[in-house]
Amino acid sequence: MSTKTQEPVITSIEDLPTSEAKWITLKKITYTDQTGKSRTWESATRKTRSAKAGVDAVAMGNILLPPKNPSSSSSSTASMPASTMLVIQYRPPLDSYTVEWPAGLIDQGEDAETAAVREFREETGYDVTRVLSVSPPQAADPGMTDANMQLVMVEVQLPDGGDGSALPEQRLEDGEHITRVVVPLAELYDRLVEYSGKERFVVAAKLLHFAQGMEFMKTQKYF
Repeated sequence: MSTKTQEPVITSIEDLPTSEAKWITLKKITYTDQTGKSRTWESATRKTRSAKAGVDAVAMGNILLPPKNPSSSSSSTASMPASTMLVIQYRPPLDSYTVEWPAGLIDQGEDAETAAVREFREETGYDVTRVLSVSPPQAADPGMTDANMQLVMVEVQLPDGGDGSALPEQRLEDGEHITRVVVPLAELYDRLVEYSGKERFVVAAKLLHFAQGMEFMKTQKYF
């Protein structure tokens, strides 16, 4: 990853002919609705969907557990809470930094779990210790696109001999600039609200929905 020397700046925005698009294309859908009337819909679709998985992308909800045998010189590790790693990166469509869980496209020949383990290692530097669950395919933005994803929850046991503060080397591709932030799970919702109030920051919906669900479970009185 190259060293950051400036803030990203959009220099132009123009229409993109679909014939020149590498990753996505536009579709016109003609369908008959529930009353028998013919209608049309505009949709964006990815060109890279994995045939094996039938899914475009994967996101990794993650739980970081403290080292089982921390450094003897660290007194804080013994009380280190279960945490999660967030990634922050600039997203040109928003001209903002997004706060997300690690995520990426599923390569051809991969399933969601395989892609999750690979992408998590690339973006965070950590190896997944255990896959906890794999969600069914989820719609990303069904009013605009057929893009879908699966959420893979993973557990990472931090290596022995440290205090969890030293992050391993990332394996990023050219053009990727990803900042990692470790947040205690108990503070996740409040921290995301803080980020959403910062200028030029946007919290990804799937992450905020998860955190709001956790917060709701702590405060609800319905069941």
